[in-house]
Amino acid sequence: MSANTVPTRQDFPADFRWGVSTSSFQIEGAGREDGKGESIWDRFCSEPGRIRDGSNALVACDHYHRWPQDLDLAKQLGVNAYRFSVAWPRILPQGRGAPNEAGLAFYDRLVDGMLERGLDPWATLYHWDLPQALQEQGGWTSRDTVAAFLEYTDIVTRRLGDRVKHWITHNEPWCSCIMGYWEGVHAPGGTSLADAMQASHHVLLSHGQAVGLIRRNLAQAQVGITLSLHPITAASPHAADLAAARRHDGLRNRWFLDPLFGRGYPEDTLALLGQAAPRVLPGDLDAIATPTDFLGVNYYFPEVVADDPDARHGGLMRTRLVEREGVERTGFGWEVSPQGLVDLLTRIQRDYGPAAIQLTENGSTFEDRLTPDGRVHDKERLSYLQRHLAALKQAMDAGVPVKGYFAWSLLDNFEWAEGYLRRFGLAYVDYATQQRTLKDSGLWYGRFLNE
Repeated sequence: MSANTVPTRQDFPADFRWGVSTSSFQIEGAGREDGKGESIWDRFCSEPGRIRDGSNALVACDHYHRWPQDLDLAKQLGVNAYRFSVAWPRILPQGRGAPNEAGLAFYDRLVDGMLERGLDPWATLYHWDLPQALQEQGGWTSRDTVAAFLEYTDIVTRRLGDRVKHWITHNEPWCSCIMGYWEGVHAPGGTSLADAMQASHHVLLSHGQAVGLIRRNLAQAQVGITLSLHPITAASPHAADLAAARRHDGLRNRWFLDPLFGRGYPEDTLALLGQAAPRVLPGDLDAIATPTDFLGVNYYFPEVVADDPDARHGGLMRTRLVEREGVERTGFGWEVSPQGLVDLLTRIQRDYGPAAIQLTENGSTFEDRLTPDGRVHDKERLSYLQRHLAALKQAMDAGVPVKGYFAWSLLDNFEWAEGYLRRFGLAYVDYATQQRTLKDSGLWYGRFLNE
């Protein structure tokens, strides 16, 4: 299939999984209801200057109260899978201890609602909303948080595992660790490279240990982890830029992929990290490499890298990102590259050979407007969706074992440090009225799935 051909559902296998993705903090709201504890993102939002529009997610999309209509919307689209995340502070307000029954009961209702509508529940255990009480004890820099995550995982999988068969341990460790503990742009807002790398090790360790725990609790469970990954190219064929692209790939992609697939941390990246490298105890790497049933991949854009001896953060990677001229970009400024999806998926298959891949997020943000006729004519997102589905089919035709596609996202929502300034949804959300309106992209996705 060429990149210019609009695919049909019949172009994909009959058992292919079609879904939408959401996350708890971004849509649920009810930030102080029914015993929910404070998360690191609640605290981050309360600190002046952290969120671009000064907003918070205490209400967000009010999904906590409006979940039936949101699941109806997903059913209307024709998806057969629904990816959601569980809010750790809603289950364990202090991160550990006795579970909050009201929080568990909410996810009981939500999962039952999915099943009633023919939606296969895909649960993500950690989508960045760490209980603030654990952060005050070191957060992911502390090995104790690994133990706390296992306690939380045990509670949730025992409660929901009779109905939920697909589990994702973590969403995008790069964002929760590197952006959260080093770059300072995500919660908890840290600026220590050593903290970020130790956090990333503990997140990966908690994943590996949780895989075994989930399987002991649920014999038929399918378990994986989701990574944000990028195809990376050098800005020029010069040796310095080629080496820079390799360094960047070491931290961006291989730092997570290599240990998950039994190779340990990449030696070249460890050498660059020096004293900032994480403390790894005997047995840790074996646990991280516990085989999974699938690898979740979130794809948004490629990265072009040049050598930069004066790069930020002390010049660790000595790289800078270069923006190609004359290319299409989303409202976030991200390059639109369906070919990048092909390149990324084929590289993962070639270098790591996962048993299966789920494309757990793929989407775009543009300046959406609700028109007087009650429509959202998001032609750019519609084109983005069509071209990336064509690219997905191209990768599958090349032998990449992709088994499912989850569009990000069902709803416009709280977009982390951007607040409500960015809209990724297939459905437009009027935050003043909480009315949902399917955009043209969502209407097309529904036709695609129902034809």
